[in-house]
Amino acid sequence: MNAPRIVERQVLASAYQALVSGGLHPVLARVFAARGIDDPDRLDTALGRMLPYQPLAHCTEAAGLLADAIERKQRLLIVADYDADGATACALAVSTLRALGATVDYLVPNRFEYGYGLTPEIVELAAGRSPDWLITVDNGIASVEGVAAANRRGMRVLITDHHLPAAQLPDAACIVNPNQPGCGFPSKHLAGVGVMFYVLSALRAQLRERGWFAARNEPNLAEALDLVALGTVADVVRLDDNNRMLVAQGLRRMRAGRVRPGIAALFRVAGREIARASAYDLGFAAGPRLNAAGRLTDMSLGIECLLANDAGRAEDLAAQLDALNRERRDIEQDMQQSALALVEDFQPGERYALSLFDPAWHQGVVGILAARLRERFHRPAIAFAPAANGEARGSGRSIPGLHLRDALDLVSKREPDLILRFGGHAAAAGLTVRVQDVDRFSQAFETVVREMLGPADLEQLIETDGSLPSGHASLDLAELMERQVWGQGFPAPLFCDEFEVIEQRVVGGRHLRLRLRQPGAAEVLQAMRFGEDVTLPPHVKAVYRLQVNEYNATRTPQLIIQWWQPAESEQ
Repeated sequence: MNAPRIVERQVLASAYQALVSGGLHPVLARVFAARGIDDPDRLDTALGRMLPYQPLAHCTEAAGLLADAIERKQRLLIVADYDADGATACALAVSTLRALGATVDYLVPNRFEYGYGLTPEIVELAAGRSPDWLITVDNGIASVEGVAAANRRGMRVLITDHHLPAAQLPDAACIVNPNQPGCGFPSKHLAGVGVMFYVLSALRAQLRERGWFAARNEPNLAEALDLVALGTVADVVRLDDNNRMLVAQGLRRMRAGRVRPGIAALFRVAGREIARASAYDLGFAAGPRLNAAGRLTDMSLGIECLLANDAGRAEDLAAQLDALNRERRDIEQDMQQSALALVEDFQPGERYALSLFDPAWHQGVVGILAARLRERFHRPAIAFAPAANGEARGSGRSIPGLHLRDALDLVSKREPDLILRFGGHAAAAGLTVRVQDVDRFSQAFETVVREMLGPADLEQLIETDGSLPSGHASLDLAELMERQVWGQGFPAPLFCDEFEVIEQRVVGGRHLRLRLRQPGAAEVLQAMRFGEDVTLPPHVKAVYRLQVNEYNATRTPQLIIQWWQPAESEQ
């Protein structure tokens, strides 16, 4: 692959000045201004700044239906999804509805037996529990047949979802989804757990108006923000102002020790300190361990961990999730090796997209594999694994410029018998085809992607925040950055500078520990380059992030090298 092109994010001078005048550190002001923040008030993450629930279409209606169901003592059954967003949304719904006095249980489909969403098969399974209501979390917007099956059985359906809808909506009693037609909610990027949080906020208000809490305690929904933060970050939804506020509030509670036992246990098995919880910890420590249950076995293990009220039980469940995550990593490593063998002769320019299938692959891990391929080749990538009945289930990840669900929709319209099922977002999607049709799909997908992308879209860019001036790589700035909420659509700062390599040595068998110095500076900086044990030239140009390194109870600033090349003087 060609070397990526390094570009510096543009900073609007007026936005930068406004942030500096508001008291922000100059480096942080530059970083925020480059992300479109032009007013210090937009950085206020107080809970009172949360968008109201009223503009979320049908949210008030859903609250009324649920309030009626609780008053009538009707049986509610949550139908969950098998990823971290679905698990946190399910735990949020079950725990809060129980606190509100509802009779509620949950059902989470096994992805290997039932696939995704509220299918007719899941409805049959749910019917065995005789619920009055089925409530979907993080799924359901595409479940036309499943909702019809539930209606025939006399079960009413409330859909809470955030995925993009198809042309036909299910005939549910109520649908709450910020992305459905006609919804004027300003934040289209709520995760599934965020949608459920809004529904529950509206429900509590509805019950309060009905005098429901005259004889019972009113739950504090802020106590559930640890779940909202975890699900939002783990689902990699865009961190707009509202989502950043929700995540910041959840992290604030975690750091203060106001966290449910299950999340605290996930942090402990990951070796992370809850008192210093960051969005990075949610996305790369707690989230993957929770996701491991849905990828390899059954997400009910993860949901039970989140619902656990006893610290001992939470520790036991978190340990099981940690073991599953280690197993997932081993499977992923094997799949990566076989995938790279399949694309050994891949040449940039020959292909606009990658669609790969291997009968030995694990369908619970193909999404991670697709992400790795996307990162390595900067191409939309879909990985397929065998499923039941001669089907292949695929998971895809896209690059900027290609709306993956729209691309699949176009393939489906052109060849109606090719894709059996599909759904998702701009950046990620899932689909099912017949095994014998994988090659045919690969060709059709390649054709569509070539129409939707140009050569410039296939050039990998690394966006940076420019140079970090000498003397600014301090512990104070590293800690300040660590406390911010970074993620999808609001990336953590990356800087780019030239350095003199003062010292380098391999540690851990495959990592480089470095001591670097900027030209003309006296300060020597500690740095790490993970996953690479080559010898660097005396002078390098490097893209890096500034982080806090903690070792033997000592905290120091450290640069994490993301990419490097010889400095111009070395070329």
